[in-house]
Amino acid sequence: MSQSTLTTRRKALQFLAGVPMLPLGATGAASLLTACGGSDSPSASFVSASFTSMSAPSLANAAAMATTTVGSTMNVTLSDNTVRTFQLAYQPFFVTGDMVSDGKGGKVLAGGYYDINNKPIIDASVPGSERQFFSDSPDGTSLLTVPDAKVDGVKGKPVFAVVQFEYTTWAQDGKTDMYGKLPSPIAVLTLDQDQDTGKLSLVKYHNVDTSKVRGLWITCGASLSPWGTHLSSEEYEPDAFSIASNTMFKAYSKNLYGDETKANPYHYGHMPEVTVNPDGTASIKKHFCMGRISHELVQVMPDQRTALMGDDATNSAYFVFVADKEKDLSSGTLYAAKVGTGFSIDPAANSAAALTWIKLGSATSAEIEQLANTLKPTDIMSVSSTDPQDATFTKIVANGKTEWIKIKPGMEKAAAFLETHRYAAFKGASLGFTKMEGTTVNAKDKIAYSALQNVQSSMVAGNAANVPGNGISVPKQLVAGAVMALNLRGGQKDTEGNAINSEWMPVDTKALLAGEDTAADALGNTANPNKIANPDNLKFSEKLRTLFIGEDSSQHVNNFLWAYNVDTKQLSRLMSIPAGGESTGLHAVDEINGWTYIMSNFQHAGDWGSIHSVVKDTLDPMIRANYKNKSGAAVGYLTGTPTQMKLG
Repeated sequence: MSQSTLTTRRKALQFLAGVPMLPLGATGAASLLTACGGSDSPSASFVSASFTSMSAPSLANAAAMATTTVGSTMNVTLSDNTVRTFQLAYQPFFVTGDMVSDGKGGKVLAGGYYDINNKPIIDASVPGSERQFFSDSPDGTSLLTVPDAKVDGVKGKPVFAVVQFEYTTWAQDGKTDMYGKLPSPIAVLTLDQDQDTGKLSLVKYHNVDTSKVRGLWITCGASLSPWGTHLSSEEYEPDAFSIASNTMFKAYSKNLYGDETKANPYHYGHMPEVTVNPDGTASIKKHFCMGRISHELVQVMPDQRTALMGDDATNSAYFVFVADKEKDLSSGTLYAAKVGTGFSIDPAANSAAALTWIKLGSATSAEIEQLANTLKPTDIMSVSSTDPQDATFTKIVANGKTEWIKIKPGMEKAAAFLETHRYAAFKGASLGFTKMEGTTVNAKDKIAYSALQNVQSSMVAGNAANVPGNGISVPKQLVAGAVMALNLRGGQKDTEGNAINSEWMPVDTKALLAGEDTAADALGNTANPNKIANPDNLKFSEKLRTLFIGEDSSQHVNNFLWAYNVDTKQLSRLMSIPAGGESTGLHAVDEINGWTYIMSNFQHAGDWGSIHSVVKDTLDPMIRANYKNKSGAAVGYLTGTPTQMKLG
């Protein structure tokens, strides 16, 4: 080897020792992997990837339980049969509560809350220590690029991350419950992508002005649309019929508007969409025509029209929206599924339960928004919690409650889009799932995946919320939950025989993975720590052929981020979240400028439950020290560094 070649390779190794991302892109993979002693063939290309699983942390290393811990590796096979190994690590952009650059020479509070006038909302729960509220619960994240982007301070190439903040758990006094009482902020991060290493560095934090959409309500998961926008969410739609007694919604209205009666419940529970501008700012709109449900997130299919929606509720359902035009969610048709026989949460079951689709209605966002502005709930339907002994009323079960409802004449469209759960039950849809969380799509195989955080309550035969005959019934609860797989097909008709204008409709549902409830182990886990428990975030990587699964588990002492290879069926634990926290913000990006990214955040570290009695006393002071007295949480991504590097 010549001296010049040796020097070049040494320089390569110097930056490879800190490679922040997974170099799988067409331009990045061959050069970087060759430089670290991989294939000498410049034409060697990526073939496959696998992950080795890390062990779950224990009190033998308590510090690892109190932070983000990564002990996994990714193994990349190239076309010449060489294998490169990357040690994974975690790199945060910030911890909420940090003061970060606003791109204008000043600083802004990461995860900070603002009212309808874009003024900071102040936490005055500790007299003399007033401060702006900030979130401990970052969630849905989208990593994206924008054509012709230009932002001051970027030396490489500009990449943007849109990050939403679901809620904050407590005021700073540690006693005042703040869940759902603050308007959810959403921010655009301008990131400087180093073209030699793929590293992302925060240059600018821009808080998106949500005043034009009347603020955001409990923004949970998110997805990236095929056309490059951030599709947000508003889960747990506030019940308009009981809003007068809803103290959480009154507090929300007070913090947003300064008036606890001004917020209108029909303005929340919809699907927001954020468009990033070339300068790192953004605009936002809400789509009122996709159903007012407990939006966990939506997954738009490759046709750029069909959206499968996660519905995080008791008595939830599969909902699909088919847009009239590509890349435009402002008008279309809403469907709800009816589940056929054979439903099972056992991955070993041979059969799948068929899905048929009930058309709920067609509408534009503008017309439903106008209805939301003008109608009261009693204009749409009558609702009784007791049997009115009136045959004109229909008995339904929705949101865990049995009710009798009667649709007012001419109000079918309003009911379909503003009282979607009640109307879908009225129309005969299968509202029987419990805590339906993330959705994602495997486009090559035309399979969607849907997470059930828990299989309990409305899903269990004999439970008061279970609806006999709706197709969703299991003999015993599985608190640890399951991931379902849904085959996608075209040529479908709705239950009235009308053609559905989509090639990506779910036609059946079958269990892919399931957790396992157990008696408490020595650490406190009440679900098998070597299996998924309470799956929430789901994202699929086409290139890696991998389903990534983030947990929101009250059964694992530490929640985990998993990787499941759909070809080899290998399940690998990639990362452990600080104890008491939830894995959120998952986003797998196959390639941006030749680099592959796996985004991951966490929420509410040290939010203790009964399973934490063994570890709480040891870990609580560590987590308080790591994360701003339990007020902060990290927004970041998985990194990769080559291991066992050689010069030749």
